Amino acid sequence: MKQLTSHSTSSTLTSVQLPTTVGLDLSDRVSHFHVLRGDGVKLDSGKTPTERAALELLFKSWAGCRLVLEAGGHSPWVSRLATRCGMEAVVANPRRVQLISKSDRKTDRTDAELLARLGRSDVALLAPITHRSEQSQAHLAVQRSRNVTVSSRTMMINHAQGVLKSFGLRAPSCSPECFHTRAAAFVPESLASALTPILKIIGQLNAEIRGFDREMERLCREVYPETAALQQVPGVGAIVSLTFILTLGSHERFASGRDVGPYIGLVPRKQSSGDSDPQLRITKAGDRELRRLLVLSANYILGRFCPDCDLRRFGMRIAGDGSDRKAKKRARVAVARKLAVLLHHLWRSGATYDPLHQAKRRGELSAA
Repeated sequence: MKQLTSHSTSSTLTSVQLPTTVGLDLSDRVSHFHVLRGDGVKLDSGKTPTERAALELLFKSWAGCRLVLEAGGHSPWVSRLATRCGMEAVVANPRRVQLISKSDRKTDRTDAELLARLGRSDVALLAPITHRSEQSQAHLAVQRSRNVTVSSRTMMINHAQGVLKSFGLRAPSCSPECFHTRAAAFVPESLASALTPILKIIGQLNAEIRGFDREMERLCREVYPETAALQQVPGVGAIVSLTFILTLGSHERFASGRDVGPYIGLVPRKQSSGDSDPQLRITKAGDRELRRLLVLSANYILGRFCPDCDLRRFGMRIAGDGSDRKAKKRARVAVARKLAVLLHHLWRSGATYDPLHQAKRRGELSAA
């Protein structure tokens, strides 16, 4: 009888210590929620419009509780709103919540309940992510808009080249910035109504891209002066440095620069068991755009126009003589990962970049 009383007391203490958890499955128009008490007893469930006023009313009614939601298009502003209303917002990484995506009975209601149960048991299982601030998100949107504009320009240039080719004509080989003016001389009268408006739009897109470039340079100069330390590295300009800082948010989030590679998905997957330890592809976790930009910078570093530096030597050792395409691809990824570590170090320390620091330590300069 004494043991039963002790067990009951222990269970009561556990339920008191565990917070009330609200699972929220976000959708564009209507979101579902499920509320669990610390001991797992259901307190409430239902649905609410995915609107600021309705969600604010819900969050204030459960102030002091834990909110669990998946990362998605609405999660940045919803998590910030929940925090302002006094809730502990936990944003789950969808890659780690496959109980939801691979469920045989997947509905918005069951998804909300599962989020609540996972958040109640152990938050670490959700691999929670931290959204950037509202200002950082707005500034990063400038780079995203520039990227969309460049993609639109590329699509239109390809279209114009394809149309000319189908008529036995060849568009001039030139940079995208001057394509609209040089290609106009190659457009026959029969295609004027089809391609002249396209070339005009390409010219307008060029002007918009230059405007985005000026804005990003202004942000680097006036709002994020720490980007100057990152731009010391060849192949890293305003776009890469600003995206790196805005995506990571703060260098203090990472105890070591080596943690940045896994954060942006530039490390191989791991699937070892017993004696089996195969070499797998990179995880591609984290921000896709930052990963793409770092790989582009690595491609420049490995190219013939980049000056000699430790990163280039490191990549060339992996790439070999260049005959193996897989080795060249591995070299790009490896240099991108090492570049991320270097950028984090320069950001944290503000040090002057020495392109051959490692070569000097190893006494390799004489062999250069």
